[in-house]
Amino acid sequence: MNELLFLGNLGTGEILIIALVVLLLFGGKKIPELMRGIGKGVKNFKDGVKGIEDDIKIDDTDASNTTKK
Repeated sequence: MNELLFLGNLGTGEILIIALVVLLLFGGKKIPELMRGIGKGVKNFKDGVKGIEDDIKIDDTDASNTTKK
């Protein structure tokens, strides 16, 4: 139960085979585009989370300022 689904038994050989299959499926030119797209998606997600955290902090400071008056 301590294994993460099927990922617990992957060794170096299996990872190399998976990487080779991915390379064959997508080709050398598509992989950088795919990684760039994933990177942009992660960056947008982090920016969204940071924006929500900033909004929560602003709401908390507004609420504390109105209760002090």
